Amino acid sequence: MSPGLRLMTDSLRVRNYRLFAIGQVVSLTGTWTQTIAQDWLVLQLSGNSGTALGIVTALQFSPTLFLTLYGGVLADRMDKRRMLILVQAAMGLLALAMGLLVVSGAAALWHVYILALALGVARAFDVPTRQSFVSELVGADLLPNAVALNSATFNTARIVGPAIGGLVIAWVGVGEAFLLNAVSFLAVIAALWRMDPAELFRAAPALRAPGQVREGLRYVWGRPDLMMVTVLTLVVGTLGMNFNLTLPLLARVEFGVGAAQFGLLSTAFAAGALCGALVGTRRRTRPRATVMLGFGAAFGVLEIAVAFAPSFLLAAVLLVPTGAFLIAQNNAGNSRMQLGAEPGLRGRVMALYMLVFMGGTAVGAPIMGAICEAYGVRTGLVVGGAATVLTAGGLAAFRAWRYRPGLDEAGALGAAS
Repeated sequence: MSPGLRLMTDSLRVRNYRLFAIGQVVSLTGTWTQTIAQDWLVLQLSGNSGTALGIVTALQFSPTLFLTLYGGVLADRMDKRRMLILVQAAMGLLALAMGLLVVSGAAALWHVYILALALGVARAFDVPTRQSFVSELVGADLLPNAVALNSATFNTARIVGPAIGGLVIAWVGVGEAFLLNAVSFLAVIAALWRMDPAELFRAAPALRAPGQVREGLRYVWGRPDLMMVTVLTLVVGTLGMNFNLTLPLLARVEFGVGAAQFGLLSTAFAAGALCGALVGTRRRTRPRATVMLGFGAAFGVLEIAVAFAPSFLLAAVLLVPTGAFLIAQNNAGNSRMQLGAEPGLRGRVMALYMLVFMGGTAVGAPIMGAICEAYGVRTGLVVGGAATVLTAGGLAAFRAWRYRPGLDEAGALGAAS
């Protein structure tokens, strides 16, 4: 193995992380297969309604608004590995139930609404636990590499999953895609079960005490470097990253293509996302704020370009760099949060990060769905891209003003850089 490739894959030499990555690739591939199937099922049951698609997305992400911060508290208190096993098993059972409903011909739109809400509840506890668990798998020295590889794992699944989803829907049916996802959860549960708990880099668990959610919020509020990530992530999650809503509408309504071509659009986006994830695998230090903001601005510009694409082919081509810069920005933000947080507060810090990231989608999805239905999906893409560009530019200007020459920057630049 070349030194460069070894540097990019350092975390995979840790057995526990290797098991985690393998399980995640299989399970997340199934999850993305189900995501494609769920979106397509909603369009079938609702008569191509963007509003219905937005409602499903909002239901799936809205529990994040109410439960994720508490999920972060539990992640700081409890055995993260055991908690993940329980949550993953629950999500597998939900996929199985929906798959059986669709295959039997009994599925209705309200069934999808209930499934989306139940999945949202499970993910509110899964996501902060899984994000903060990465640091227990490898330790602080390999954390930037592990975060980037974790994103690469996610986006590998995002490439394969939509393609499999489109093919399964076209060849067999929507219900079988849900059933395939249910089976895929066995891989991640088995991987978590086989880990050696003695080799985990565990911080001392937080003791039960009143005000632990507020403690995490105050901690982030008092850290300008963490707040910068939080603000940009909120805007990107709310308005810029509604591709699970905009891509099916772009494919089905604007370009008039079928499920297989829709899967290819998602795959083009995910292929770029994988490239963006791999960019960060060689990183061994905390990424600078200017890098994160630059990636965010580039993503916004490219999202606007996708909105003006006159053909299916050009839209697919533009989605590659769009995905790359989006995930590069996500990775940089994630690494800044994890590496900037104290270990005993990392679960709550990452819960807030995922709250604005996923909870923003719960707020933005119905808004974006209504915009797309009233003014067209291209307008929705322009709104998301422009909001991201303006926010990244505004934060860069604020940072330049705050740390302008002549101020006492001792200690401040280290946190903000």
